[in-house]
Amino acid sequence: MRLLRPISRRPCRYSPSTPVRCFATATSNPPPPKKVNVKIVEVGPRDGLQNEKTVIPLETKIALIEKLAATGLKTIEAGSFVSPKWVPQMANSREILDHILNHRIKSAHPITYSFLAPNSKGFSDASAMLAKYPTAYAPETAPESDKASKPGLEVAVFAAATESFNQKNLNCSIAESLQKFKDVITSAKDAGLSVRAYISVVLGCPFDGYEVDPHKVAEIATELLEMGADEISLGDTTGMGTAPRTGALLKCMESAGIMPDDLAMHFHDTYGQALVNTAVSLEHGIRTFDSSVAGLGGCPYSPGATGNVSSENMVYFMETLGMETGVDLDALADVGQWISGELGRSNDSSVGRAVLGARSKS
Repeated sequence: MRLLRPISRRPCRYSPSTPVRCFATATSNPPPPKKVNVKIVEVGPRDGLQNEKTVIPLETKIALIEKLAATGLKTIEAGSFVSPKWVPQMANSREILDHILNHRIKSAHPITYSFLAPNSKGFSDASAMLAKYPTAYAPETAPESDKASKPGLEVAVFAAATESFNQKNLNCSIAESLQKFKDVITSAKDAGLSVRAYISVVLGCPFDGYEVDPHKVAEIATELLEMGADEISLGDTTGMGTAPRTGALLKCMESAGIMPDDLAMHFHDTYGQALVNTAVSLEHGIRTFDSSVAGLGGCPYSPGATGNVSSENMVYFMETLGMETGVDLDALADVGQWISGELGRSNDSSVGRAVLGARSKS
């Protein structure tokens, strides 16, 4: 049996004294609680759009990314270098990357754009575009001055926590998929790119049910980190996650020596538990969360799974806890309403609708 890596001695930003909730004390005039920064990773332009049945024009996708960039978001998942045969909606990701590398997206702050490249072919397609503009983006090792003036780029790979889902999604075993990712991660790191790795169905599988072994999730995450991945996003792809199972999963990750800084959480709101599970994750020191504007998304390989937790709901929830996201909620609500209209669908963000409703009454 493969042993997980020993507990890391790297310092962790989280400690039991980190303020998540405020409690009354007997001290007079206590100092205000320190602001806690959380990172929101916007996945709408990729994960949110990939399952739409109607082909979305390139201009609409680019406009969505530009509008999101103006809200204060600092990480945006922009596209996917996968076969158009399997995910036709992502067929023009090359053009989106070209748009980004030509510095056509204006922002008052540095933004990292993430692209999926699940195999060597996908990474080769992406790197061919990067070779055309070798100085247009800021590598991971670039000085801060470059990072402020140029977009950052991130490569993402995705595995699954169950063999059934991995076969359905990637047409290979977990072990085979990890071997493919090793080449992608090594090549990306050699190019100075950061790497994100997703693990799907960590809290429930549409084929295997609720019994997903958290130790298996920890083992996969450890292997990906050892390959060089900078961050692991744990995905509740089916939205089956509950507070107790989320807590059990994160305790298992902690026992395996995986630091909270290494993790992000990616919740779907199928059963309305996404923000409950987010609260549990915060208590375990997680400070990075994926979300999708207007609640866009689903999963083409997960029957019955509805959208990601909406970015508007996530930002509002963090604000109610006194946390800092750096995102303009009003501007984000406008983007959610706009893209919902462009897609001809309802706006699935309750907070987005509430913000717009309150504005119309004032």
